[in-house]
Amino acid sequence: MTTVSSSELALLGGTPVRDSQKSWPSWPIFDQTERQALLEVFDSGKWWYGERVAQFEQEYAAFQDAQFCVTVSSGTTAGEVLLQAIDLQPGDEVIVPPYTFYATASMVVRMGGVPIFVDVDDSWCMNPDLIEEAITPRTRAIMPVHLGGRICDMDRINEIAEKHGLIVLEDACHSWGGKWKGKGTGALGKAGIFSFQASKNINAAEGGAIVTDDEELAELCRSITNCGRSKEGAWYAHPNLGTNARITEFQGAILSAQLTRLEAQTQTRATNGAILNEKLAAIEGLTPQPDDERITRRAYHLYCLRLDPDQFGCSRNKAVEAAEAEGLSVISEGYAIPLYEQPSIANAPNAPDYSKRECPVARDICARSGIWIGHPALLGSEDDMLDIVAIFEKIKKNASALREA
Repeated sequence: MTTVSSSELALLGGTPVRDSQKSWPSWPIFDQTERQALLEVFDSGKWWYGERVAQFEQEYAAFQDAQFCVTVSSGTTAGEVLLQAIDLQPGDEVIVPPYTFYATASMVVRMGGVPIFVDVDDSWCMNPDLIEEAITPRTRAIMPVHLGGRICDMDRINEIAEKHGLIVLEDACHSWGGKWKGKGTGALGKAGIFSFQASKNINAAEGGAIVTDDEELAELCRSITNCGRSKEGAWYAHPNLGTNARITEFQGAILSAQLTRLEAQTQTRATNGAILNEKLAAIEGLTPQPDDERITRRAYHLYCLRLDPDQFGCSRNKAVEAAEAEGLSVISEGYAIPLYEQPSIANAPNAPDYSKRECPVARDICARSGIWIGHPALLGSEDDMLDIVAIFEKIKKNASALREA
């Protein structure tokens, strides 16, 4: 257990819990596996979309318990391709949460649709109790987001979608390896999207994927990403309206190499997340993102924590500032505003008056209570986790002095 060397906060002149000699795990993690894979592609002279991409698609489909995987140039592009593939029409509505990355809503707008925001609940994920009141005759799909890797209540969401004849498209861009009742995310609904951008738990600097158990949908998505070509058609025949959203053999090689260690990394993050859940929940005013017994494997992209200023004794922003001074450099306040307040969403064509759709839980997480700890920290040691706990215990003990300062 870490011994706190000073009871006074570092922000107020004390000694930090972690000094500059103690670093958090860096990201990305790579070794000779990636180097050798890249050299093999380089030396082959076959750099373009081919065998290494196909290999990774097979590997990743299996990893997510899906039948099919189609790689794409980014998670955002994956969503746009998928929305085109389900034939989203101008003015069609897609139900999304307001607490998520911009792309969840922007992809809907860019494809001519209208994002309809349903507030999150204490899980930080879409509240299924609020979905049905948001459904209109224009609703086409529900897009739940597994925020931070915490899987949404997919039983309820699928039940509601079936009742109303809607399509469920998962934004699983934080959920590589996550499993709901033994089944991988992404294929829990009609299809799902993933991101392999540089900050993600498996990355090739940029990239994404669509996974599904629907072969016809997978082939249409592949056609769209490959300039509208068909599987059996001539090279210069383009039966579908497509784009170039392919990844290269270099990216496929890196992703296969990254995938070899993802299972172990996911387990390490889950183990360390459990330590933080138990010990941080014991501190008055802190509430970790809750688990669900139906989540049989949890993939942490973010460790999410809510701080109640009234109970904790100081504001979220002050606590984050103090934690950084104590050596917790991997901490963040997360998204600053609900997505419906982003100007490009609020002022988009066909956008409703989002001011009438206030989402109080998402707003509270944005403005008052939400804290993130980045996933690389969860690859640290048990002592690293105990340092995180010690930092929050120290801030809690000094909350009044911090508030006054």
